[in-house]
Parts: sequence; C-alpha cells; structure tokens
Amino acid sequence: MISKERQEHASSTGLTSSSAVTGDRPQVNDYNSFAEAYTAENESNLINAYYERPAMLALAGDVAGRRILDAGCGSGPLFAALRDRGAIVSGFDASAGMLELARRRLGDGTDLQVADLGSPLPYADDTFDDVVASLVLHYLEDWGPALAELRRVLKPGGRLIASVDHPFAINLMHRQAGREADYNYFDTTNWTEEWTMGGQTALMSIWHRPLHAMIAAFTGAGFRITVISEPEPDPAARELFPEVIAATPRFLCFLFFVLQAD
Repeated sequence: MISKERQEHASSTGLTSSSAVTGDRPQVNDYNSFAEAYTAENESNLINAYYERPAMLALAGDVAGRRILDAGCGSGPLFAALRDRGAIVSGFDASAGMLELARRRLGDGTDLQVADLGSPLPYADDTFDDVVASLVLHYLEDWGPALAELRRVLKPGGRLIASVDHPFAINLMHRQAGREADYNYFDTTNWTEEWTMGGQTALMSIWHRPLHAMIAAFTGAGFRITVISEPEPDPAARELFPEVIAATPRFLCFLFFVLQAD
C-alpha cells in the first residue's frame, strides 16, 4: 500500500510522490492505529486492487494444491484470492489489528500468526511451495535475515514472489521534491512519510535500495531470479478509472520479482 498522495501522483504522472516528514517522530509503521481505514482503501483503489494484487496473482499462476505463505498478509486480500484459487495458505503479520480483520475475512480456523518479518518465523524448514511478500520488504533496512528465513521455510525449488517500491520511481520522486542531495539512487536510504486515509493519519518509515542491492540481497540469500516484471494495470482498471488509465496506461510504481530457492 502507498499513501493517497503518492497513489494519486502515480496514477497521474507514472511516478510516486510524497512529502518527507523530518525530525524524530515516534511510533512509525503502526498499522494497528488505522487498520480498518487502510483495509478499506486497499480493497478497491487502483494501485493495490487493480495493479499490485493482480500482478502478484498473475505471477503466482496456477496455485491449486500448493502450500503458500503470505508474508505480511495484512487483512488478507491476497491470502483470500490465493485460497479461492485452490492454494493452502498460511499467513503472518506484525499487526494484531490487521490480523483481526483478516480473521473476519477468512474465518476463525485460518492459519494466521503474529510474527515479524526478519525475526525467526514459527514454521518448520521446507514447509511451503511458495512465499508471497506483497509490499513488505521495503519496510526493512536489512533484507538479509528476512530473506534467510523465507528461504528456510521454502521447499527446495520453491518460489518467493515479491513486490517492492520501484527504486527508479522512488529516486525520481525525491529528485522532483528537490531532495536528490539527501537521497542518492545508489545508496540505501530511509525516509518517513505521512499517510492519511479514512480521516486517520499514520507515519510510515520506508527504505529505498537500488536495484543492484536488491539483486545482491536475493542472490546472497540463495535465490535465483527467474522473473523481473513491470506490469500493466489489470484490464478492469480501464473501465473503473478511465481518465487515469487514458492519461497513463502504464506507470512506474512497484517492481515485481519471482525468485527460485536453489
């Protein structure tokens, strides 16, 4: 998910944009504080519902009978879509508030656990055929521990399907805002932005890393890159968001990977 301001800018110009929040501010990435507003926004907007999520499902392909871990599952929209396609899905998230909404959506018997990406995960080695990591890695400064854990729980030959902020779009966002001196594309850098949705505001801390650093992290964790994707929006977006899609039928926003556990 991205902020409304960034979403509108991505829709109209092909880029993402935000106003960086300066100074030391407590309680960042607190999804519990706006779980319901976030979920409502995520359900039907262009960037999540008709761009990112369809792209993840297309990359997953035929998942019937496959055991899939939804890493950072939030309120469960991707989990539900994979399960509807016949997958056997488990999920975890750091936010208890988001998981409560996921249980409402998915049912009390669903395998959902509170866990932090980057910490030891409550799953045995070689458990899953696939892991989906939808817009979660860019919250982490160091991808190493998270990727090592995801590699551990994947079966040999299993897939990690991941989406992240597109590094070129993030760099251009900073340059447009006049922050290029502080946010060099080739550096791994952090900024905090303010999201407002449903009348609620939250501070989100996000990490940019250049493409070569992403690739080094993936291969260093024992993954082989099989797909890098910059997809078009779902065809339904043309009818639901006609003016936006007519102006920018393709735009930079997220970058998608399919990685195989060697």
